[in-house]
Amino acid sequence: MGGKPLLAMNILACPIKSMDAGIFREIIRGGLSKIEEAGALLVGGHSVEDNELKYGLSVTGVVHPDRVLLNSGAKPGDRLLLTKPLGTGILSTAIKGNLAGPEVEKQITEIMATLNRIGAEAMEWARDNGHQIHACTDVTGFGLLGHLHEMTAASKVSARIYSDHIPLIPGCLDFVAMGIIPEGAYTNRKFYKQWLKNLSGGDDTMEMVLADPQTSGGLLIAAPPEAVRAILAKMKELAYPLACADIGEIRAGEEGLVELADSNQALSSAEMR
Repeated sequence: MGGKPLLAMNILACPIKSMDAGIFREIIRGGLSKIEEAGALLVGGHSVEDNELKYGLSVTGVVHPDRVLLNSGAKPGDRLLLTKPLGTGILSTAIKGNLAGPEVEKQITEIMATLNRIGAEAMEWARDNGHQIHACTDVTGFGLLGHLHEMTAASKVSARIYSDHIPLIPGCLDFVAMGIIPEGAYTNRKFYKQWLKNLSGGDDTMEMVLADPQTSGGLLIAAPPEAVRAILAKMKELAYPLACADIGEIRAGEEGLVELADSNQALSSAEMR
């Protein structure tokens, strides 16, 4: 939303009867490293005994009222920029089922531990250099499908995204084909299916990926084409390590509708105008 984090407090639920206390210290240490990377300060926290391990942060930050970014300002002709590949929920499910090796665990851990700081900084740099950013949201528990629907519904527009433009974590399509899909993806797809129009004529594999709940997912940014190009160039300059891409466009049309197409179904420039 354009904010800058300042202070953070730990929230930790500890199963102290079944887990070594050293694990809790490592979790707090890992959280502190990300707080420092984000440029904020850890100022305390709270812990409770619980049967299930839980960890999170309560964060306080600032944003100028004139620079708040909402998910409700997308305009026809905007491009859609996704700053992280999809698939963390699917691959986490594969790991839990002992179907994916340590290299997959390492890969998705690195993706989930990558802050959205560089994407946010590139977006702010673009705004400072005269580019308009119309809307922004993160992609988390509702999957790309859910969060894009929320953006289009709030903005009273529709969207078309292209399956071959969407960055994916290697291997996630294979696991979907095997039926290794988290329950949350089924729930998301069932709920948001009414707003999804699949124009690609293929199977529903990509629909499940779009519905996959993401942990620490990327940003979804709606902005004019030149702004998206500027953000991508700045992220490359800042050595952003993950796959990110222009995945489609905002269109006038049925509010909240998300169309899934192949790139050969892309709109012409005249249509976009």
